[in-house]
Order: sequence, then C-alpha cells, then structure tokens
Amino acid sequence: MDASAYPKPPFDDQQQERTPGLTEAMNPKPDHGEETYKGSGRLAGKAALITGGDSGIGRAVAIAFAREGADVAIAYLDEHDDAKETARWIEQAGRKALLLPGDITDRQHCRDIVAKTADAFGRLDVLVNNAAYQMTYDSLEEISDDEWDKTYSTNIGAMFRITKAALAHMKEGAAIVNTTSVNADAPNPGLIAYASTKGAIQNFTGGLAQLLAERGIRVNCVAPGPIWTPLIPSTMPSEKVKNFGSQVPMKRPGQPAELAPAYVMLASDEGSYISGATIAVTGGKPII
Repeated sequence: MDASAYPKPPFDDQQQERTPGLTEAMNPKPDHGEETYKGSGRLAGKAALITGGDSGIGRAVAIAFAREGADVAIAYLDEHDDAKETARWIEQAGRKALLLPGDITDRQHCRDIVAKTADAFGRLDVLVNNAAYQMTYDSLEEISDDEWDKTYSTNIGAMFRITKAALAHMKEGAAIVNTTSVNADAPNPGLIAYASTKGAIQNFTGGLAQLLAERGIRVNCVAPGPIWTPLIPSTMPSEKVKNFGSQVPMKRPGQPAELAPAYVMLASDEGSYISGATIAVTGGKPII
C-alpha cells in the first residue's frame, strides 16, 4: 500500500473497555500486511516465538515471518479470536502456527511457552519479545503499586524470564528482537510506568547483545513511534485516540505493517553484523 494513503487523524471515538483491546472494534482497521507483504525466503527453515503476536505489531511480524519461511509460535493473553486470525494467516503462508495463551506475568508460564515452542518446532531460532502493557495517568499519585508492578512484570520482567529460558534452545546464528519505544528516549509523562520500562528494555538489549556475542546470538530492539494497534483505544483517553499520531512529522500513526520489515531484517542472517542496535520506526521523530 502507498504509505501516503494510510489514514490520518482525526479518528472516530472508539474507546475499548477491555485491555489490551481487540482488532475487530477498531476504525480504521490496522494494516498488518495481509494483502501486501511479499516474502523472499529470508527466514526459511527457522522457528520463531513472538509474544503479543495476536494483534498489532506482533501480528504483522508473524505474517511477515511466515511469508519469509518461518514457523511461528504466538504467545498472547486471552484474545483468542485475534490469535486465531493471526494463525490463519501463518498457515495460509504454508507454515506451522502454535497458539500459546496465558499471562506472561506468571513466571512458570514464561518458561512453558518457550518449552512448548521448542517441542513443537524442534528448534528456536528467533525470539521476539513484543508483548507490553500500558495505561495513561495524569499524575504519579494515580498509579497504584500493583499497577506499577504489573507494568514492569509484563514489559521487562517477562522479557528477562522468556529470554533466559529461550537461551537453552538457541544456537549460534539465532536472534532476539525486543520491542522498545520512542518513549525510551522521549518519555511521555502520561505513560511514565510504560515509558520507563521501555528505557529498561533498550538498556537490557544493549547489555545482552554484549553478553551473547561470543555465543553468536544477536540481540537488537525496534523503537516504534505511535502505531495504530488495539492497545491505543483500550488504554488512552478518547481525545488522545482521536488525534493519535498527529504529533509526529508524518502527521499520522504508523501501521503495524510498516514495522514488520525491521523485525525481518534483524531476525534474518542479513543482519549478521547488527547487534546491540535500536532501529527507530517513528514517523520522522528522531530518537537520541
């Protein structure tokens, strides 16, 4: 799709009460590359695990990985209809799909999804730590201890545990791709808990890349700007949703499909000398 044709704000009022939200209720519908992404075998024979793979960025990456030749496991909370739709696109590409519902704040579940992926596919070559939780608050006092802990447990605690478990199955040439955010460098004060976890993810990525270099495992992260996913209408007030993406130079939110090529490049052997990097996909907003 011509990027200039992607939707721009203002958008319709479309608050979702349920977090992390559902794709079907969004208007306009996000583009995950269903009709546009063309694969070229860059991940042929590989097996990948993607957290938060049911919708949004995770779905776009899953579709792209499958069309590049990878079998894909999708870890997600409980958005079963979204996850089944993603699996349908993976299987339509001729690859195996594995659905892994459950809460990644549960420590044992983090280990289980890795073990189930390795068992189903016989290998684990690519890990995409993409799942995240956020909520908007106007003041620090509004954030409860439980809310703070949930954000950290979901966004960075689970990343540590899943990655640690995955390393037992990853061989030389494997790749880990973490989803950070433009908020790691330019934190939104209304998303202070979420933004601070994204800074931690970027730091974790840089440190882990150095730890794993001798083992031949690369670690990188992608820093999205405003991206049109179900997380937006389910975690932001209506006025912010209506004008979402207007703050960046391109004056619109990115679509999940526009993120997928960055993940493919970092996951593929073509990125063999890229490790410890942050790839910004921000609609023209620079990161420092």
